[in-house]
Amino acid sequence: MAQLGKVNTLKIARKTDFGLYLEDNDGNEILLPKRYVTNDMQIGDDIEAFIYKDSEDRIVATTETPKAQVGEFALLKVVATNKMGAFLDWGLQKDILVPFREQKMRMEIGRSYVVYVYVDYNSDRIVASAKLDKFLDNRPAEYNQGDAVNIIVAQQTDLGYKVIIDNLHSGMIYHNEIFKDLKIGDRLDAFIKNVREDGKIDVTLADRADRRTLELADKVLMYLMKNNRRMPITDKSSPEAIKAIFECSKKDFKKAIGHLYKKKLIMLLDTETVMV
Repeated sequence: MAQLGKVNTLKIARKTDFGLYLEDNDGNEILLPKRYVTNDMQIGDDIEAFIYKDSEDRIVATTETPKAQVGEFALLKVVATNKMGAFLDWGLQKDILVPFREQKMRMEIGRSYVVYVYVDYNSDRIVASAKLDKFLDNRPAEYNQGDAVNIIVAQQTDLGYKVIIDNLHSGMIYHNEIFKDLKIGDRLDAFIKNVREDGKIDVTLADRADRRTLELADKVLMYLMKNNRRMPITDKSSPEAIKAIFECSKKDFKKAIGHLYKKKLIMLLDTETVMV
């Protein structure tokens, strides 16, 4: 059976004047309206289609891809409100509803919020919620230090940024681990730094130290090549000056240029670094 709120692989079963009927593995037919039909779509072909309900509560298909599927989080913008709640633009013709009961505070038109998309099984409709915590950490975190993960930046705090890990867990990036500008809603690759005994998870944007050193060394070389083989940054430069150019800590920078120096690729002068 096709999954509501998900991209499904469906077979084109038949054509009509108002679109194509797609068929799932159980033989159920779902309409793909004519506006999404292209000339290369032929009966018997398998196509990828997102399944949702239209404004008349009918199950339909679309070849458009929403900004979030059921079970995912995303930063979405409020485009309208009414007595039912707030309607957010999620990339489809029909906006997605955040009922008042699922709002942490009254949502305002023009503002964007991180929400979770799910099926409300009471109404059998796809809706969204801004009450993120109840959809996170509902299973044990099975991570090891250094594991690669995908994160969404969810909230800024005094300590750093709260993030959503793999659409499953909450985590934290601390300010001293951040060397680039972050915005709410950013989707980033990150790495597990620590899973505490209480289940809380710390993440970092930096890879393991050795790989991070090599990547930063390449970045330094690229900078030198683009700037006549010289740069006014050395191992004696301030952390602020280093961060402004390379978005890294002074400690990591010194490891990177130390690596390049040992390879005899650079010379370290008093006030500048020169590519050999």
